[in-house]
Amino acid sequence: MPDWPSISQRAAEAGIDFDAATVRAVDGGSINAGWRVEGSGDSFFIKTNRADRLDMFQAEAAGLRELAATQTVRVPEPLFSGTSGTADAFLILEFIELGSGRRSAAAALGQQLADLHRNTRPEFGWDRDNTIGSTPQPNTRDEDWISFFSQQRLGFQLKLAKTRGSCGHLVDRGQRLIELMHHLFSNYTPAASLLHGDLWGGNWGADGSGNPVIFDPAVYYGDREADVAMTHLFGGFGHRFYSAYEDAWPLADGAELRFELYNLYHVINHYNLFGNGYLPQAESIIDRLLAEFGT
Repeated sequence: MPDWPSISQRAAEAGIDFDAATVRAVDGGSINAGWRVEGSGDSFFIKTNRADRLDMFQAEAAGLRELAATQTVRVPEPLFSGTSGTADAFLILEFIELGSGRRSAAAALGQQLADLHRNTRPEFGWDRDNTIGSTPQPNTRDEDWISFFSQQRLGFQLKLAKTRGSCGHLVDRGQRLIELMHHLFSNYTPAASLLHGDLWGGNWGADGSGNPVIFDPAVYYGDREADVAMTHLFGGFGHRFYSAYEDAWPLADGAELRFELYNLYHVINHYNLFGNGYLPQAESIIDRLLAEFGT
């Protein structure tokens, strides 16, 4: 259990007052513990983890601010982060009561996500590294998307997988895929769009007014198709979302094959985080893509 008196004292120093006696656990997180607390007429959502995870929370807060600055999709406002002595790291966020209006909000999310993706930079990456789940996610800037994705996304995950020592086929075939993946971009040059970065069905909802809300980001600037790809990985978005996104900004030819490439990053990350259950899925994606190249 977190040291709530200490966290409350640290928060008060930043002008955030809440009653530690109101703490209630919130289900849903596999990486961090989540809590709802009440104070001064407001509700707050607090994430906690080990003290050495403070940088992860600080990067998340920076990502939320980056998303909020676009004034496209609503995100929780990050309020304060810190540590309680040496025991816990914490991140205090605006609490947004999610309603039951996801279905009706899906079209608005599609439109707003396309608007978010229109925020671009000259280089891929971001101003700082962050995490995908609890896995480090490097974001060193690169003007070349293929180079960035090869080295800092797929290649990085394959190096982590290699340390597990039981996935030689995955690593070898994955490296072969990296050598050939440029063929997927022969007629497509992506812009460096601002991405949520971890946009699966559990990371969005609708507020009490029916407006879309996205949260738990792994922000960076990359190919917008990477965000759209992940919405397909575990479901939870629906036809209205995809139709609205396409109406706002149609995807390029070949997007479905690139979706496979981009989702491979997340599947290998799940393998690295959660174990062998994801290995067959990762190997299957690699084999399907290599078959496209006659390998």
